[in-house]
Amino acid sequence: MFNLVFKVLCFFVLALLSSSCAVINLGPKIDSYEEVVVEEGTGDGKILLIDIDGPISNRPKKTLVGLQSETGMVDRIREMLKKAENDESIKGILLRINSPGGTVTSSDIIYHEIKSFKERNKIKVYVSVIDVAASGGYYVAMAGDSIMVHPTSLVGSIGVLALKLNLAGLMSNVGVEWEVVKSSEKKDFMSPFRPLTLEEKKLFQETIDRYYDRFMDVVILNRDQLDAQAVKALADGRIYNARQALENSLVDSIGYLQDVVELAKKELNQPHLKIVTYTRPREYKSNYYSSMGSIPKINFINLDMGFDWNQISPQFLYLWGR
Repeated sequence: MFNLVFKVLCFFVLALLSSSCAVINLGPKIDSYEEVVVEEGTGDGKILLIDIDGPISNRPKKTLVGLQSETGMVDRIREMLKKAENDESIKGILLRINSPGGTVTSSDIIYHEIKSFKERNKIKVYVSVIDVAASGGYYVAMAGDSIMVHPTSLVGSIGVLALKLNLAGLMSNVGVEWEVVKSSEKKDFMSPFRPLTLEEKKLFQETIDRYYDRFMDVVILNRDQLDAQAVKALADGRIYNARQALENSLVDSIGYLQDVVELAKKELNQPHLKIVTYTRPREYKSNYYSSMGSIPKINFINLDMGFDWNQISPQFLYLWGR
């Protein structure tokens, strides 16, 4: 019975491959963004809603066979800003953040891209924090002109951490040895198969301290109410609730998303602005057949098991709650 089913499937696939009216699509492909109105307005002006949702990274989602199914966050934000650059009716950005942070570099790039965009186009960025804007999430919020948090939001966790997996004990217990040929003593000092030496820990800490100083510099630059001493006192890694964050000048106000929208309309003197966002019209599958217009596609492979071998590699993180 199995052989019969297999033969039928093979015949079906071969028939499709030889047909001009259908193509086999083995992996995911990603459409360009299209504008969607999320709140109507009678005016021509728009506020662009951009979400920073979840861990901040530029690592794309991939299927089981390694095909990309979704772009990374940095790529997504840059694509949105590029599209917005060509729309003169965009009068402001509403940055909705719900993130515990992420990698140092991705957080910094997104902050830089948003801040550069608003300076080039002379527009304002309004930040609305939903559940949490911690560490890298708060770092990105520094690109905003005004930060409003929900009454139950958590903000802060200014600091840096890095994780290095040490599998030496496990490898020893199971009787496995890891041999390395290297050009110099410290070439493999981030290897997960041996612990750090004291000297290597010192080098590691120096890198952490540089990233920490940069985080504080960004906060000092963008929070006029705080000087270096005040930021240093606040930047011990702790998280602040909405009231504490407001009292310590880490945010500007407490309110809901609609309150941010009304604030933007008032400050921009455009009460009839519409709120728009960019979404992909549909997911499509990634191979060279997918550009063939309206030809039907059959998706045989679109699996994501949620496991990433890259997680074993060391990373520097602006992240809360790792």
